[in-house]
Amino acid sequence: MSGPGDPPEGTPEGASGGGEDEYRSVVFDESFVKAARIQEYSARERQDDAARPVRIRHVLPRGLARQAVALISLIVLAFGFAIYMGVRHPYKAREAGSGEQLRVTVIPLVPSGTVPAVSPTAPFAGTAAAGYGRGAGGLKLLPADMHRIGGYAESEVRAGYETAREFLTDSAIDAQTVTGGDVRGVLDLLDPGQVDQFESSLSAPAADGTHEATGWLVRFDPDPGMRVELVDGDGVRVDGTFSAAETGDNRLEITADHTYVYAIRGSSDATGPVSLFTVRRQLRFQFDHDELRRHRVEVVQADIAAGPLACAAEVQSYFRPILAGHSAPGAVSSADPYDHARPPGAVCAPLTGAAPTPTDTPSPGATPRATGTNTAATRTAATHSAAVANTAATAPTAAGSPADRRRPVSSPPLTPRAAPRSPATYRTP
Repeated sequence: MSGPGDPPEGTPEGASGGGEDEYRSVVFDESFVKAARIQEYSARERQDDAARPVRIRHVLPRGLARQAVALISLIVLAFGFAIYMGVRHPYKAREAGSGEQLRVTVIPLVPSGTVPAVSPTAPFAGTAAAGYGRGAGGLKLLPADMHRIGGYAESEVRAGYETAREFLTDSAIDAQTVTGGDVRGVLDLLDPGQVDQFESSLSAPAADGTHEATGWLVRFDPDPGMRVELVDGDGVRVDGTFSAAETGDNRLEITADHTYVYAIRGSSDATGPVSLFTVRRQLRFQFDHDELRRHRVEVVQADIAAGPLACAAEVQSYFRPILAGHSAPGAVSSADPYDHARPPGAVCAPLTGAAPTPTDTPSPGATPRATGTNTAATRTAATHSAAVANTAATAPTAAGSPADRRRPVSSPPLTPRAAPRSPATYRTP
């Protein structure tokens, strides 16, 4: 017979047996009960007017849930700290194309009379440049107390000095550069962020405070009618100083303040008289850690004073010296405080202290003094340098804006575009 709960025909074929047989595989042990997400309130909890008949239990044990929250909090804090340090870290690399533009001031120095001739065999004898270093030798006097500066190690400071000195050599002493030739050596040292400004200054120089080619280089006009040549390969003497500091935006800044004296003559007359041409250059270079590692430099400011030149000479492209036996075609321009069409600073300044002293007039065969020292006495004797310092210090500089991009260096320009001739420009015979 069938059981009391079975249908009259008995258990259907294929169906499980009645009673508790179908739940026999389910074991309601203690672990099963604790793992349930829904738990019924006890009788006492129901008597206390529980809002709901059952409670929802957490999937994770209470202790494990707290650990997960603590771990997530630590990850969030670590991520936030990493972002903060990335923003505030002083060694953060600069963004591409953020190179600062060079700001330039160029002041022509005008002779008061006829430019004197010097001895072709000893052009610097009896002048303030007699004790200057020969060529690049005048740039070898780096500070003796080389030390760490701010966030830059001593080795990085030394690398900055070396790069700055190499730039000065390539831009003002190298014969190819000075006589209007190849400037690839200068271009290779520049940070890519300044390449566009440099190339624009050479291809289209302008007297706007940022695109003067003579702010980057010391260059004499290569035009055949005005071309000059250095005398004897010993045609450059240099003296000056270097100094270094850290800027407010954590960059290494090196200032180079040097006077260059060139012995020159007109290239059209190999036996013509020799005269001196003086250039005072105060350049400020800046580096970050990446630029020091890549041997690159940013030139951020150039204050230049050079002569003998005509006051009205256009000096944004080349220098066109007044040679021995000639004088400036005009006087030094006066400053009119009511004329807002011109900048308030000096347009030109008088050149003093450039001629040999009368008692030390060089004789043929005399040998110049070449001590190569950088003493205070030598710099004091260079009165022309002091005059240039006063004019350069008071001249205004045109503020630049950061370059907007970097781009690969292509074939470098060799010579700037010829600048328009000024009516006051002197032409060699």
